Amino acid sequence: MKTRRGNMYPAAGAPMTSSRKRVKRSFIRNNSFNVLPDDIVLSILVRVSSTADSPADFISALLTCRRFNCLGLNPLVLSKASAETFAVKAEKWSPSAHRFFQRCSDAGNVEAAYTLGMIQFYCFQNRRNGAALMAKAAIRSHAPSLYSLAIIQFNGSGGTKNVKDLIGGVTLCARAAFLGHIDALRELGHCLKDGYGIGKNITEGQRFLIEANARELASVCSIRSPELMSGDRVNLQPFLRGGNANSAAICSQLISDFGISLPSIKSHPSNRFLTGWFGNRVPDPLLRVCSYRGCGRPETRMHEFRRCSVCGVMNYCSRGCQARDWTMGHNKDCRPMVRVENVNAGGR
Repeated sequence: MKTRRGNMYPAAGAPMTSSRKRVKRSFIRNNSFNVLPDDIVLSILVRVSSTADSPADFISALLTCRRFNCLGLNPLVLSKASAETFAVKAEKWSPSAHRFFQRCSDAGNVEAAYTLGMIQFYCFQNRRNGAALMAKAAIRSHAPSLYSLAIIQFNGSGGTKNVKDLIGGVTLCARAAFLGHIDALRELGHCLKDGYGIGKNITEGQRFLIEANARELASVCSIRSPELMSGDRVNLQPFLRGGNANSAAICSQLISDFGISLPSIKSHPSNRFLTGWFGNRVPDPLLRVCSYRGCGRPETRMHEFRRCSVCGVMNYCSRGCQARDWTMGHNKDCRPMVRVENVNAGGR
């Protein structure tokens, strides 16, 4: 490129003039970014990683410059990365992605440990390492890890039917419920009502089911659902009443049974990975995948999951997934199964 003063850019290999050297030194001296302490840059990168909405948000920051690339892999930054940072698609999984997840897990990131644990346990059938990674996150009070381990204990996943640990499942579920996990609250409520793995206590079970509905209602209010904001289409009075004769029946219902249309809930990145992985791969045609599209968990042995007691078609890994699928549309599609009667029974 030429100007009135000649070439604007020197030719390749041409020696740098003294004026250009002065400009370069002045640019380096006046560049504020280069004089920032590493602690400040680390705090910026921690903010970027903790608020990332996709893996690309964090990767783009690492590719900005060499300094970001070096400081972005600091254990402090990796330990604070958000769950969406690990929302890798199943078709994009690679050894480098595995190494990145493992590096974040070693740095103390519970989301990385949980997501990698789910992938190892269900996708690669590495039960020991997968459960260990989820336990690593559960120790640090990560509610999804506690609930997933509870499901594994309830179903005896990865082993035979005789290895179910109902007491252990209830204990893990109770810990996740204490942290406010809605599915864990609902699962624990049904366990108490049915006496499944714990002493039967219908009143306490109803209390947990009410709390699960209340938390689900609060989540709907927080996103300002149009159905909830229009009072003429939603009747919350039965839900808000506590001491009437129908309270036992009401507390067992879901929010959708009161006319509230719940929006689709964005599932955890690990569940989205499982959905994509088993959507294209069928490890065994005799094994089923949880019918709730936001789950993605597969069976580890035949007849591990429960069927819907009404239609007998849908399969669920837990009551939490069954409740969510019912809310998301199965309540409209569920039809009683047609039972085949014994034609010879009438002749007796």
